[in-house]
Amino acid sequence: MTKRAFLFLLSLLIAVNIMGCKEKPAATIKTISENNSNEPAYGDALIVGSIGEPSNLIYMLASDSASHDIAGLMFSGLVKYHTDLSVIGDLAESWDISKDGLVITFHLRKGVKWADGVEFTADDVKFGYDTIVNEKTPTAYKEDFLQVKKAEVLNKYTFRVTYGKPFAPALTSWSGIVVLPKHLLEGKDITKSEFTRNPVGLGPYKLKRWTPGQELILDSYREYFEGRPYIDRYVYRLIPDLSTMFLELKAGSIDMMGLTPIQYTKQTNTDFFKNNFQKFRYPQFAYTYMGFNLKHPFFQDKRVRQAIAYAIDKSELIDVVLFGLGSPATGPYVPNTWPYNPNVKKYEYNPGKAKELLKEAGWEDTDGDGLLDKDGIPFRFTIFTNMGNTLRKNAATIIQWRLAKVGIKVEIRALEWSTFINEFIDKKRFEAVILGWSIGLDPDQYDIWHSSKTKEKEFNFISYSNPEVDELLEKGRRTFNMKERKKAYFRIQEILAEELPYLFLYVPDATPVVHARFKGIKPAPIGITYNLPKWYAPQKMQKHKVEP
Repeated sequence: MTKRAFLFLLSLLIAVNIMGCKEKPAATIKTISENNSNEPAYGDALIVGSIGEPSNLIYMLASDSASHDIAGLMFSGLVKYHTDLSVIGDLAESWDISKDGLVITFHLRKGVKWADGVEFTADDVKFGYDTIVNEKTPTAYKEDFLQVKKAEVLNKYTFRVTYGKPFAPALTSWSGIVVLPKHLLEGKDITKSEFTRNPVGLGPYKLKRWTPGQELILDSYREYFEGRPYIDRYVYRLIPDLSTMFLELKAGSIDMMGLTPIQYTKQTNTDFFKNNFQKFRYPQFAYTYMGFNLKHPFFQDKRVRQAIAYAIDKSELIDVVLFGLGSPATGPYVPNTWPYNPNVKKYEYNPGKAKELLKEAGWEDTDGDGLLDKDGIPFRFTIFTNMGNTLRKNAATIIQWRLAKVGIKVEIRALEWSTFINEFIDKKRFEAVILGWSIGLDPDQYDIWHSSKTKEKEFNFISYSNPEVDELLEKGRRTFNMKERKKAYFRIQEILAEELPYLFLYVPDATPVVHARFKGIKPAPIGITYNLPKWYAPQKMQKHKVEP
């Protein structure tokens, strides 16, 4: 199939998708133009669509975005990021840092209560710390807290940690992951506790009901220490298919979702959407990649990984898959952020170079069937990705087509998320994957790239190991000097660009849509939901009456 024919076929599929979404919206969405009052008011429900269901609701045990999204509404940390990416207090009203950076003393807010009415104290922070560093706690976030040499409760409202060595992410690590209610969990195995599915937190919302496979309903916590949230109820609806989700958005069954590029650019440029919805667009702190199982014999030679990079046209992926709503990824950091190195090795589309490298690595078509082989073994592998994510599936389809041009046969397999993670990723039963990382605002990526993190349920599931990268990761987190940190992370990106354990594909733009009756949304570099408790629907625009 020629490129023109392939892109025509893909465009035809997209057009069919668009045509399938053109039925008239149901009359359940109220017209908002008649209402003039925009004063903040309590009430209403925000119904959010999502393709993924949380695995559990204890922050430190969760490794998927769905779990983080819900846990983030129910729990609070000692600190959090402000809109300008500076660190501000959350449960801690202030803190002191010693001159050498090794000691942080947190002064906690007084009068904060867990959702069951019990007062929050420094004992809860210490209990959460003891839990996350416990060798029996299966968490991917343990490493940051193992850096603590001593953690101590000085009094009811003062908690102090002492580090054995300088640790640059020390302050920001005390965000929402750690704090747990000692009075509910002491002496219990948290992995088997009912708390994983029915937690009690300190955040703006608390769980009312979880119906597996359908929805999670959260009610506002009216005693939330930063003030009662205006929106009384947050409903997290599970809709595995994004096209179906979009139809439900049009029909008024949901209020918010992340739009696909097609939906953002083609399907929402109507008077109906302009009058009833708000669209947002901003670069995500995230990237999509194709990761290789480096234990698999096909991918142990970096020339093969480089050849695959040359065989793929990233600009084509951005144009066709993202409709231009993104930028090329060249490493594990987002462009225009301080740790991003713009001068690493690039792999422009060059199928001739790809074939040359594959031949150097011993892959040739010796039997004339159009498929490369080596030692009698054809170059055939499967790309795994998760169901429900059409962007990744479309990217895999284009990659499949491009690799066929250089003699590599690719199959695509999309799996349900929990099965994908538990049975294939954690057990390393894959050849290649297309996935994405949401990255933190601190550039430390020790958990993803350090060779000590290759065990089951760790983030370095591709089994990457490089002694220089290990050393640089240590150096980057052991100094508070921004210049030295930047130098370390720039060099890490140079190595990753040469070795290509991942083929970094693209940095997508976030494209959420929210019903226009919701006010108080203030986009910032960290997104739009950071101030969700301040969102509101004016009284005359409210759609749902929420019973206590």
